[in-house]
Amino acid sequence: MESTSARPAGSTRREATRQKLYEAAVTLIAEQGFSATTVDEIAERAGVAKGTVYYNFASKSVLFEELLRHGVGLLTASLREAAERTAREGGGGVDALDAMVRAGLVFIDRYPAFTQLYVAELWRTNRAWQSTLMVVRQQAVAVVEDVLREGVAAGEFSDEIDVPLTAAALVGMVLVAALDWKAFQPERSLDDVHSALSRLLQGRVSGG
Repeated sequence: MESTSARPAGSTRREATRQKLYEAAVTLIAEQGFSATTVDEIAERAGVAKGTVYYNFASKSVLFEELLRHGVGLLTASLREAAERTAREGGGGVDALDAMVRAGLVFIDRYPAFTQLYVAELWRTNRAWQSTLMVVRQQAVAVVEDVLREGVAAGEFSDEIDVPLTAAALVGMVLVAALDWKAFQPERSLDDVHSALSRLLQGRVSGG
């Protein structure tokens, strides 16, 4: 899971190692679950020594917690960039939401294993990283909330909408629809899935 932000030269090697560990962990945990995945397996899959895992992360739980932060951070950055790009191009609130829907689909298409893990963890309440998960989830949803609030202030959206719930519903729509696409309709293209969600977003589902 590659970060798109620039890194100081001195941190490049460590960041590259962490990327390998993230990739190994997310793949293994998606395949066999968190409890069944060992640090030895993560190290072997990443092609590093076991000690390297502990040098970068205090434990397997810490590694997974940081994996959640990293992955949702990439998703949040993608959503924010899509909204900001739309604003620069003169688009309105619906255009920004539509751009974020596509950005979310692109992210999930690139990182399906992470998305599967993330959605699964949202339903668990007994994990050590639950509070971290709630924080990073809110960071992603907050980007959508900002666009909705700006749209309400501009008169583009109704002031009667429940902004937090609507934002969460939009993010959830993309996550669930994309996972269904990957699991049950893999023959469909990203453009096709985006088109379907775009019609739903813009209220063009009815025959009116």
